[in-house]
Amino acid sequence: MAPSLDVRRAAAALAGAAVLSTAVIPAAAADNGTPAPAAQGLYGTTDPKFDGVFRQSLAFLAQHATGVTPAPKAVDWLAGQQCEDGGFPGFRADTGKGCDPAKDEFPDQTSAAIQALAAVGGRSAQVTKGLDWLKSHQNEDGGWGTNPGAASNANSTAAAIGAFSAAGQDPAKVESKGGKTPFDALLTFQLGCDAPEADRGAFGWQPQNGKLTADNFASAAATTAALGKGYLVEPAGKENKAVQALSCPGDKPKDAPAAAQAASAHLAKKLAASGNHLETSMPGAPKGPDFGVTADTVTALAAGGHRDAAGKALDWLRSKDNKAVAWAKGDNGKGDPGRLAKLVLATRAAGADPRDFGGTDLVEALNATGPKPAAVEKTTDEEKKKDDEGSSSGWWFAAVAFVAAVGVGFLFSNRRKKQQ
Repeated sequence: MAPSLDVRRAAAALAGAAVLSTAVIPAAAADNGTPAPAAQGLYGTTDPKFDGVFRQSLAFLAQHATGVTPAPKAVDWLAGQQCEDGGFPGFRADTGKGCDPAKDEFPDQTSAAIQALAAVGGRSAQVTKGLDWLKSHQNEDGGWGTNPGAASNANSTAAAIGAFSAAGQDPAKVESKGGKTPFDALLTFQLGCDAPEADRGAFGWQPQNGKLTADNFASAAATTAALGKGYLVEPAGKENKAVQALSCPGDKPKDAPAAAQAASAHLAKKLAASGNHLETSMPGAPKGPDFGVTADTVTALAAGGHRDAAGKALDWLRSKDNKAVAWAKGDNGKGDPGRLAKLVLATRAAGADPRDFGGTDLVEALNATGPKPAAVEKTTDEEKKKDDEGSSSGWWFAAVAFVAAVGVGFLFSNRRKKQQ
């Protein structure tokens, strides 16, 4: 019997960034084993079995975006997770033991690790090996599935697009044996004019019984990927681009930029209808705001230059009235590196300061979840403070010099008068 939709979606969550959303792991997929021991260089203190590689990768990307250089042992930890053939697992406690290519390696984690290692630099061999692994496991339709050989889905395909882009390769030129590109596959997951009006332009994770269902997580990931970008998106410019909904009657968008435009309009409309945030849609998860997917959506909208729409959702996340910061601190309150990284990346992409997220310094909080960084660039505020202090010192010195000069002049004047 084929696995239920909930179990398949749970598997997708465990393989990708859904682990870092508000959603919890459904009981059907939860692990009952003993938590893995803490590893040297690993970010976070919770069991890394499902998200070790992913949270480490996102942490590196967020640090790179904010001028932080991770500790060498942290980079060594991530690079050391790579399997002999180039793929990455969710986590492996014993790196001296070989990987099972059929069970231990996943496109989502491999794509995330490639993006992170490309950002930190100095790991070109591992990046190349990872890209080769992705190429060797690309499906005929141009996309990737949750596992090697599994049917393609929007999120895994989007993650791979980000990996090639981060490594400086054009995803549009990565063709499968069937001559299809990742964008060819990605566009097959978008809903067109034949869908209900509220779902037009959205992306579905994967067809179920031949039918696509609009999905927030897939829509956010696919929107960013359709623009040829990964998890790390450069800050939006000052100019705001208005969103343009899919024009109906008609058909689905024919190319990636048009697909991103239609999906952005769908996301912006959905945000506006629900108070500038998205609700949890993961099967088995409790109802409520989905901070992780809302952050992903901010990044996606910012990537397309939709500054106003992204800004409104970011303002909601930064508001002290909700619990985004508490969510980012994790269930143990010590800081969840993956969640913190998502907020850092979204905040920066929208053109705001991650060091002032509703009064919280997200960068400092993220750094505290792992080994002490090798280097931290001075922030604009720190530089300004130093300049102000230097400027104050300069004015003080000038003032003292001026007073001294006046005093000396006065003294010489008195002497001249006495001599006369």
